[in-house]
Amino acid sequence: MAAVQLLRGGRAVVTAWDGEAGEVGDVGGRAPHQRLDADPESVQKGLVQLVLTLVELLRQLMERQAIRRVEAGGLTEDEVERLGRTLMLLEERMEELREHFGLEPEDLNIDLGPLGRLL
Repeated sequence: MAAVQLLRGGRAVVTAWDGEAGEVGDVGGRAPHQRLDADPESVQKGLVQLVLTLVELLRQLMERQAIRRVEAGGLTEDEVERLGRTLMLLEERMEELREHFGLEPEDLNIDLGPLGRLL
């Protein structure tokens, strides 16, 4: 595991979870309690997961709003057809992106702790 390196006054430092910091290679004469895994691959996958989660949340909100509009009768047949095609294409594209980045649909359902699951 790599330690997180931050720039402080132009110098790189290693920060332990307890908030103590020292110069690179110097952790105050003792090993830090834990270090954050800053592996570039896992950071990238985490960022992709977060972005796709937000896009999926917005997609689901748009889909629900579209269903409300259709049920309210405020759209023409052509508009309903176009809306349905657009939502289907968006869902297919999301599936392609998940597959490309090796994510499953449940990977986008982030656990918010006491608030429950996001999606």
